[in-house]
Amino acid sequence: MKADVLLGLQWGDEGKGKIVDVLTPRYDVVCRFQGGPNAGHSLHFNNNKYVLHTIPSGIFHENIINIIGNGVVIDPVILRTEIESLEKRGVEFRKNLYVSKKAHLILPSHRAMDALNEFLKGKSKIGSTLKGIGPTYTDKVARNGLRIGDIISPDFESRYRKLTSQHQALLDQNNFEFDYKDYEKQWLEAIELIRSLNIIDSEHVINAYIKEGKKILAEGAQGTLLDIDFGSYPFVTSSNTISAGACTGLGVAPNKLGQILGIFKAYCTRVGSGPFPTELFDETGENIRQKGFEFGSTTGRARRCGWLDMPALKYSIMINGVTSLIMMKSDVLDEQDTVKIAVAYQLPDGTQIDYFPYDTEIEYTPIYKEFKGWKVDTSNMSEISQLPNELLEYIEYIEKEAEVPISIVSVGPDRKATIFR
Repeated sequence: MKADVLLGLQWGDEGKGKIVDVLTPRYDVVCRFQGGPNAGHSLHFNNNKYVLHTIPSGIFHENIINIIGNGVVIDPVILRTEIESLEKRGVEFRKNLYVSKKAHLILPSHRAMDALNEFLKGKSKIGSTLKGIGPTYTDKVARNGLRIGDIISPDFESRYRKLTSQHQALLDQNNFEFDYKDYEKQWLEAIELIRSLNIIDSEHVINAYIKEGKKILAEGAQGTLLDIDFGSYPFVTSSNTISAGACTGLGVAPNKLGQILGIFKAYCTRVGSGPFPTELFDETGENIRQKGFEFGSTTGRARRCGWLDMPALKYSIMINGVTSLIMMKSDVLDEQDTVKIAVAYQLPDGTQIDYFPYDTEIEYTPIYKEFKGWKVDTSNMSEISQLPNELLEYIEYIEKEAEVPISIVSVGPDRKATIFR
């Protein structure tokens, strides 16, 4: 048995939480493999909305094992809040939730360092969520970090104080004031809760599950175009969001990966700074934002909206080795007279390219292919045969260009609004 990977192909916010929740009954184990609480995976069922930031999206299914992998960075306060929310809703997590010893801890002072880094960048700031993600990964790479397994060590507090003092020295050096003491009190209290969880050597456990024949789904956060290596650098996140990140983020060998499920919206969105060739600044863009409720699950920030970018999508498919596509939010485009897909870019010198470029700060003018809008409410449809021909033509064009089948079409946020092809 091999582990399947589910990840985003755009700039995040593609709808991974919903699809993991929908697919979880087919699996025995769901594992988050990278990112931190800057992720916001939204799930809708039984007329309720749930947002997860750290816990895998399979947690609402009884008897499904959920593992927070070593590639994830964890803020104990945010994790505690999630757990308390699950408890209030009667969700069993004690026997179903496991945390890797090798996952790194986000310290309160990492938040301060995040704010300092953005301040020093000035107009070039990347639009960080200021949750300490980047500085935590920085300390990880610099071999200064603290991990979940360290909290059971007798010298944990002294190691915590040592790292915090290093951060404070940098804040003082830059005359940057950031009061994190109140948050620190909550953080130390939350550590006590973390100690009571199932803390495991996740790489051994996951590989044992694979050997036993258990079905495993690796859940990514953010999206491919935010990958630290292959995204629109420097406007990216601090981890590897691509399928290869599942190997390093879980301790699974490449030959143990199975299906690569890539999720994309029928249009594009982006939060924060960075290039976005197909961004719409007109009434159409605002209509998509409002109808798609394109506001961050974590920050509440309005998302930038634009048409689907085919060169970027094909690039993501290539980097990840995607075997099956999942298209989200096609219903958001139900009211459009015309729907567009960027098929190439025109450079300032008039040259045309049809691939995702290295220098993403050059102004690229998208070249579009137009499609007739379907002008039908698809949100209550449950069978592929019910979809209007115009939407089917849109789907088939994407499949042809991507050379990968679209296996699922989502026409709404609820579990039930999912059409399998």
